[in-house]
Amino acid sequence: MPGGSVVIRGGTVVLPTGQRPADIAVRDGVISAIGTEVGDEGEMIDGTGLVVLPGVVDAHVHFNEPGRAHWEGWDAGTRGAAAGGVTTVLEMPLNAHPPTTTAAAFDAKLAVACAKALVDFGLWGGLVDDNLDHLESLHTRGVVGFKAFMSDSGIDDFRRVPDGVLAAGLKAAARLGAVVGVHAESHEMVERLGAELMAAKRIDRLAWCRARPAAAEVEAIRRLVSCVRGAGPEARAHVVHVSCAEGLAQVHAARLRGLRLTAETCPHYLTFTEEDFERVGPALKCAPPIRDAATRDRLWAALLAGQVDLVGSDHSPCPAADKQKGEHDVWQAWGGVSGIQATLPVLLSDGVHTRGLAVERVADLTATAPARLFGLYPRKGAIQVGADADFALVDPERTWTFGADQLQTRSGLAPTSGAAFTVR
Repeated sequence: MPGGSVVIRGGTVVLPTGQRPADIAVRDGVISAIGTEVGDEGEMIDGTGLVVLPGVVDAHVHFNEPGRAHWEGWDAGTRGAAAGGVTTVLEMPLNAHPPTTTAAAFDAKLAVACAKALVDFGLWGGLVDDNLDHLESLHTRGVVGFKAFMSDSGIDDFRRVPDGVLAAGLKAAARLGAVVGVHAESHEMVERLGAELMAAKRIDRLAWCRARPAAAEVEAIRRLVSCVRGAGPEARAHVVHVSCAEGLAQVHAARLRGLRLTAETCPHYLTFTEEDFERVGPALKCAPPIRDAATRDRLWAALLAGQVDLVGSDHSPCPAADKQKGEHDVWQAWGGVSGIQATLPVLLSDGVHTRGLAVERVADLTATAPARLFGLYPRKGAIQVGADADFALVDPERTWTFGADQLQTRSGLAPTSGAAFTVR
């Protein structure tokens, strides 16, 4: 929120202690008071009938700039963030070109982000097969963590890490007090299954799902757990975009054994099914893929049981043509979902309205937990005096349709376009 004085009056505020009616006073972008007598100095925002949530901290976005700004860029990406109630983004090292695997690449991305970003941001660094010597300089510059792929990333200049390099990277990151975010799919399994399906001339959409089964996630997470155990008690890993309850169960079991693992899932895994993928097409192609309805429901059950630490969008757009060329051959489409505007609508509609998720838990999954995990708390992640004035105001009585005119992503493609959401 910009400088000056602002008062949000009459809303139901989601505080760390729970929901209650309260007014919020803001001075120079920082929360200065919360209560029933906060004064009336400055601009007034009428929050009557609205729920005031802490602004979303999206820990998993790809804006692809510098180098591939035509895929999205910081301007379009952060417009979408603001439209979706996202006030802080943590941007991944790929698919920028060059990726953020060296200090020089970090500096180049930081310069672009500072010039164009419309919301607050942090930057991930990359962990690839040849940059272990660069991790310390990236950490010194302030990366929020290091991202690694156990399977091919789809980008030639961001190579996957074999288990040995991953273990070494976990040790190096532990010495720095940093977390390693891991794309956990078994390279060997997805390569073999993909080759078999292509040899059988399968080009239908479900071929993509069959090439990357939930078992590929579970196998990779098991191997990651072994790497974390071998890296020592200070090693920390965060498993990104888990799409199945079985993968979350592996993380949960590791935590019970004292290992420092966390896990996220994404709105597209919580709302869409394989049947939707067949209907919608390449806009829903991603890795891991969209699962069947039973898997989606088990994922929701695991989230409701507390096994999901945070929800991130994994917003990963590309030019529309790179999606459209996969309409009749799924292998030809770029894999990534444009979803930065979908996180709150999915959690409030499918979660709060349909499945009984508490609004307080939405605040934790989208703001407090990611802020804590990536060292931004208490400045970010909660509505409390002294924190940044980052808010998302929601009308709990509104039913709305996510129209194409509301979509900010540069490609104009998103699987949630046209979807109806409600919180009642």
